[in-house]
Amino acid sequence: MSEFDQLVDGYRRFKSDAYVRQKARYDELASDGQAPPIMIISCSDSRVDPATVFDTTPGQVFALRNVASLVPPYEIGGGLHGVSAAIEFGVMGLEVRHIVVLGHAQCGGIKASLEGANLGHGGHSFIDGWVDIVRPARDKILASASDDPQHDLELDAIRVSLKNLRTFPFIAEREQSGQLKLHGAYFGIADGHLHILNDQTDEFEVQ
Repeated sequence: MSEFDQLVDGYRRFKSDAYVRQKARYDELASDGQAPPIMIISCSDSRVDPATVFDTTPGQVFALRNVASLVPPYEIGGGLHGVSAAIEFGVMGLEVRHIVVLGHAQCGGIKASLEGANLGHGGHSFIDGWVDIVRPARDKILASASDDPQHDLELDAIRVSLKNLRTFPFIAEREQSGQLKLHGAYFGIADGHLHILNDQTDEFEVQ
């Protein structure tokens, strides 16, 4: 059985089990549409599925996944803005009340920021350009002679994304009015620990 066939086989298990058990919920979502209260911005890494980490139900979370869970600063210049479009839809369209930026240990995107993507195709690296979002944080960490620059940058990248979220006018307005709350979180793949960023101390605390 190929990897794709295994995927389809997994769908069949879902369709005959979990879907049946949650049929009323899916019917409600189909007829009424989605109204998730939470948006999660997380990494594309196959080991860190936010639905698995947070054990969510259908319709509970609006998820955006990309390399290293990064958010670019607000700007309306040229180029395609997939991340910004998803954020705009989550906040303005779905009116989510919380945005969680979820980083994680052993992040390949953060490693690329520190070492380069090194994918070997010899052309333009989209990854290198994307992780340039955290370049100032990376340079500061490298200049500090950190004992663990990978871990330190994984945490700082979450702080950078939260800071960049606040450059979106519609987010800053809603956060100031109390309609929207931003959260930083970090998941340890090996130990399963979830760390939440304390707004007061700017430090991550294990849950």
